[in-house]
Amino acid sequence: MSEARIQSNGMRHAWAAHAHAHPYVAAGLAVSALAVALLMASSVYRAFAGGADTKLSHALLGGTAGMGATALGALLAVMLRNLSERLEDSLLGFAAGMMLAASCFSLILPGLAAAEELTQDGMLGALIVVAGLLLGALLMLGLDQFTPHEHAHGGPCGPGCERMNRVWLFVFAITLHNLPEGMAIGVSFSQGDLSVGLPLASAIALQDLPEGLAVAVALRAAGLRPLHAGLIAAATGIMEPIGAVLGLGLSSGLAIAYPLGLGLSAGAMIFVVSHEVIPETHRNGHETPATMGLMVGFAVMMFLDTALG
Repeated sequence: MSEARIQSNGMRHAWAAHAHAHPYVAAGLAVSALAVALLMASSVYRAFAGGADTKLSHALLGGTAGMGATALGALLAVMLRNLSERLEDSLLGFAAGMMLAASCFSLILPGLAAAEELTQDGMLGALIVVAGLLLGALLMLGLDQFTPHEHAHGGPCGPGCERMNRVWLFVFAITLHNLPEGMAIGVSFSQGDLSVGLPLASAIALQDLPEGLAVAVALRAAGLRPLHAGLIAAATGIMEPIGAVLGLGLSSGLAIAYPLGLGLSAGAMIFVVSHEVIPETHRNGHETPATMGLMVGFAVMMFLDTALG
């Protein structure tokens, strides 16, 4: 039996054992993945019809802007040989603040408005967005639990992580982080409303700068040479245009899919901020600078939403 096949069998056994050990998380991942698949299936025909070419181009441009900002941040990490932990935590806090504000002002509020217009009932509309929030959180929780990856300070996690190179565990963690951002961009452009999509895409691109820089620094800390770390960090940005197309298709089918998709993207982003970004900013004893960065990032995104919306 080839080595690749042995590794594949080993990963399957690791996933099965992990699912047995965490049945509720596995069930949540299955439910959320099934919901996403059904929403995507409903949009196969409608996602790219009736003016969808414009929506697709907007979504791809938004995702590409995020990818470019990630690459620029990674390039800065190559140029800046010594980045203090205090500054890194402040920049990550800034990114977290922008993601939280984007979730509130560019995803949840438009989702509530769309759901209320659809149902003519504020409570029912809120329940639709809440359902999306829960699906997004379940999706990211399941992916976090069942995808081998490694946090900069928390160590490796996920089934089969001991079989994988530490650098690739970092890359998987970054991929998990970028996917919901791309999905949020795609969902925000799915109705052709630039007042929703433009502020969100701008905010995500801005916060991708410090993220790309911090990711490249983390890869350097894992033992990669600066240029290699920068190239890998820049390459992970490809998940943003891919996620944008996924998000566009996700919310372009049934009418209910748009507010549900906005809630799902918001839930995924809030999960990432709480589970990944904020804990990273507080592990080095720089809670105050990180919190101030978060407040500034939140304020900047709130301003962008008002000015561009």
